[in-house]
Amino acid sequence: MPYLEQKLQPRLSQRLIITPQLQQAIRLLQLSKIELQEEIAQELVDNPALEDAVTHTEMTAAEAPAPTSEREVTAGDDSVRDNDDFDYDSFLRDLEDSYRPTQGMVEHRSADELPSFEQILSSAHQLSDHLQWQLEMSTLTEAERTIGEAIIGNLDERGYLEASIEEIAAMGPQPTPWTPEAVDRVRRFIQHFDPVGVASRDVSECLLVQLEVGGLGSSSAATAIRAHLDLLEQHRYEELRVALGIDGDELDEVLDIIRHLDPRPGEKYQQSATSYITPDVFVIKDGDSYRIVLNEDGLPRLRVSPAYRRMIDRAAQTAVSDASAKDFAREKVRAAVRLIRSLEERQRTIAKVANSIVKFQREFLDRGIEAIRPLVLRNVAEDIGMHEATVSRVVRQKYMHTPRGLFEMRFFFHSGLNSSDGGSVSSLTVKDKIKKLVGDESASKPLSDQAIAAALQREGLQIARRTVAKYREELHIPPSTQRKRSRNSRRA
Repeated sequence: MPYLEQKLQPRLSQRLIITPQLQQAIRLLQLSKIELQEEIAQELVDNPALEDAVTHTEMTAAEAPAPTSEREVTAGDDSVRDNDDFDYDSFLRDLEDSYRPTQGMVEHRSADELPSFEQILSSAHQLSDHLQWQLEMSTLTEAERTIGEAIIGNLDERGYLEASIEEIAAMGPQPTPWTPEAVDRVRRFIQHFDPVGVASRDVSECLLVQLEVGGLGSSSAATAIRAHLDLLEQHRYEELRVALGIDGDELDEVLDIIRHLDPRPGEKYQQSATSYITPDVFVIKDGDSYRIVLNEDGLPRLRVSPAYRRMIDRAAQTAVSDASAKDFAREKVRAAVRLIRSLEERQRTIAKVANSIVKFQREFLDRGIEAIRPLVLRNVAEDIGMHEATVSRVVRQKYMHTPRGLFEMRFFFHSGLNSSDGGSVSSLTVKDKIKKLVGDESASKPLSDQAIAAALQREGLQIARRTVAKYREELHIPPSTQRKRSRNSRRA
């Protein structure tokens, strides 16, 4: 006779959660120094548990930490955990709650060491420029990059692909246009650029790519977007929970992950106003070597408010009726600690990338532009053990002041051309050679692209005429016929 039986069966599953800590760290990493200062200023206004330890006037001598006992809150510090089991009382008593510029990393610099006024003006990058740069730094073939340029040229302001795969394929050279398979392969490659999810065809695909890059391609959040997007859009969360076969806590995690995805990844690049910049990193010549100094001027030393330390202490000793006050204080303290840790991780990551760039481009720092090396994102990513997208976020709108001048960090990344000795020469070096050849050419017989290519080939560079034409156009140098016509008109 059949019968019903209740059993408890353990279920083992793996869940990778994009924590608020990670989400904030990724967002802060993309900010320029000025944007970061604005972000911190806003956090100081919004979070009463966060304060600037240097300027705050309520700290008494008894509360002030001894200089020898202070230490930074780092992302790898196991004593600081962003969950409900975290012992905030011990954390606050030990004063492991402040972010301050790294000691020994900020130095006084004379006026002639600082960038000029002209160097501190910068125009915001457009989405197409940012993607085109990453395309050039990629490992794609020349033919695939041409497909990539067509894809980037057909993105809307949100970052979505407006044209169909077939329409892009038809843009290829005739009579043998690109295949739809080749176009889609390049498109999927571009989707992993920064910002992640660009070149998607719809919001579902855009969000799924972001989950995939975050290691959540097989998660319940991905299933919710892939199979139950209508329930999400209509806020039918109970039906969604049943459809996913998860409990209420897991549903909260799924919704939190989805809320932090970006359905319009291209919109942040629509600003076009000119902004002021300050170096994020100083490269200092120290004898025969170079060292990195993070520019943390203007960044406050953050800490958790002593008043909130006392509030938590009092709440721990009072009746349950004050539980809401304690929960409020704990949440604000948790947010403050999260920001402190994210700032520390941001600075550490920038320092890693900067050190790697200096290692690869040491010859440029010593000798100048003719010695700059070909360098792609993958080189630095493998050197420091990070993802290429992370390196791309770091170098975006970050500036490095070197003995050679002030440069955006992505300046140091260039594709290369093969040379006859088996080596590789940076495209920037090749462009510099083209400028010199054109500058020294005869006014009556300017060099054609083929003649420039031949001259570079005699120097051992393997370069085609069409590549010379491409570099010449990027340098805003007109063709030889226009140069000759312009010089003749000036003489007339």
